[in-house]
Amino acid sequence: MTATVPATPSRLRRLAARLTGRALVLFVRLITAARAEWEGVGPVPHQRVYFANHVSNGDMPVIWSVLPPAIRRRTRPVAAADYWLKTRMRAFIGPEVFRCVLVDRRAEHRTEDPMTAILRALDEGASLILFPEGNRNMTADPLLPFRAGLYNIARDRPEVELVPTWIANLNAILPKGEVIPLPLICTVTFGAPVALRPGEDRAAFLARAAGELAALAPSPERLADAGEAAG
Repeated sequence: MTATVPATPSRLRRLAARLTGRALVLFVRLITAARAEWEGVGPVPHQRVYFANHVSNGDMPVIWSVLPPAIRRRTRPVAAADYWLKTRMRAFIGPEVFRCVLVDRRAEHRTEDPMTAILRALDEGASLILFPEGNRNMTADPLLPFRAGLYNIARDRPEVELVPTWIANLNAILPKGEVIPLPLICTVTFGAPVALRPGEDRAAFLARAAGELAALAPSPERLADAGEAAG
């Protein structure tokens, strides 16, 4: 059964969503020790699309939690409607706490092009968290091939900064099948913005964007140093 989202949440639901969001930030930071590393950009409130690698269901909450509060408030994850509307709890957490831009991965259930919702959110002033691989990467490769959405944003909204965002170590903190997190540190590294070049086609842009993202992956030695510093 698919849950529905209230068209206009009540004041009580909005308060509950804010309090739940604060609790989730504390919870995510507690179990992941996640920290942000701003290498190519600073934590300033420019309109951005943070495009990231995707290896865990925790990827989106981790990025969201490490953003400064003023930036977090205007940043909306792009997420799967068929996942976040599956139960009443998810239908509260996804649309009302994270304020997700919901897109349906099932073509036969769509009522509009997914890019319409994404561009509308940008036009309303939101920044976005986007996973251009589409699905979680369960392979040994650093990244799956990027889908076209990131290129479409670069082409149609060139004023929006596209910031590569690499999440490191999250899948090692809570391996599949385990319920107790391991004492490791998770880093979220924000790189320099990527923009569409004049005459650059979709394949070339997506390959370059993927390369910029993969280049942010820290070495095992760097992660170890970060863990020692955090300890």
